[in-house]
Amino acid sequence: MVAPDDFKGSLTADAAARAIADGWRQVAPDDELDLCPMSDGGPGFVDTLAGALGGDLISATIAGPLGEPTPGAVLLVGDTAYVESAQACGLHLIPAADRDPAATTTFGVGELLRLALDAGASRIVVGLGGSATNDGGAGLLAALGATADVPLNKGGLVLRGATAVDISAAVAAVSGVELLAATDVDNPLLGLTGAAKVFGAQKGADDNLVLQLDAALDAFATSIGRRADGKDPAVAKGSGAAGGLGYGLMCLGAVRVPGIATVMEATGLEDRIRASDLVITGEGRFDWQSLRGKVVSGVATLTMPTARPCVVIAGDVVVGRREFSALGVSSAYSIAEVVGSVEAALADPVGTLTKTAARVARTWSH
Repeated sequence: MVAPDDFKGSLTADAAARAIADGWRQVAPDDELDLCPMSDGGPGFVDTLAGALGGDLISATIAGPLGEPTPGAVLLVGDTAYVESAQACGLHLIPAADRDPAATTTFGVGELLRLALDAGASRIVVGLGGSATNDGGAGLLAALGATADVPLNKGGLVLRGATAVDISAAVAAVSGVELLAATDVDNPLLGLTGAAKVFGAQKGADDNLVLQLDAALDAFATSIGRRADGKDPAVAKGSGAAGGLGYGLMCLGAVRVPGIATVMEATGLEDRIRASDLVITGEGRFDWQSLRGKVVSGVATLTMPTARPCVVIAGDVVVGRREFSALGVSSAYSIAEVVGSVEAALADPVGTLTKTAARVARTWSH
């Protein structure tokens, strides 16, 4: 079973699965390989589900993270729509030198929700992960009709001046619709484990901007207040996902579900693992975040009851054997160690992943 996540910035999950398979077949051409690209709610969420569930893809041009026209699509399966937030606000849409979470917006995600609503969906599952934003879902709310005394579609930093935010029109827009926020993390919106403090740096924020963005999200959440049911979405698990996009969805009544569990159920991964002798998963960087709600942890957890060995292939491995063994991982292989450096791995992602998979096959194929 070959079930990797995407290798962020270099390979989609589908491309990674095919590269692993190609390398494996060089050494063990008679082995039967079951390819099952995965997603935890981030990039590839819709493509993975479309491959597993079928359905209809409804395409449209939406606003990207900096407001630029960007292609997007909603997957409609019966009366359920699947939305991938990374299509509208993904980090992969912005060159590294231009990343600025002070200015990026989730407005396009709201446009995707509008697309789903217009298609007649009564249940919408939004995959969260891999975002370039830190606006607390303000852009999404604006696209659905929310108003405020500051622009809601101009990024996270402007929210520090928010004193009056009215989301009633956005709440009305999704009235009667079941909303699910499929997240890859369980962080809250604010504080030391919040959206800005944990993920701001990887989106281009320096230490000073991280503090400003956290304060801006605090002002934004204070202006919105509690929901009609008395709950405060800012403290909910997963509200900090995708730069606080989880919070914006929860303000609309969304319920958080683990993104990886959503995809594993749709792909029938558990039964496919039981039919396999060995499970291979992977991602760009196998680190502490991998242990919490990511593809690798989800796949490894499923292998434990079946007693199937689980092997990880990653661009870089920075967790120790004790940590990954507790997760259910038998062994982890670093592409960077095989080819000499992270830079070398990134220079030829397909070739170096293929080479590493061939090396793994020499050990694990019997």
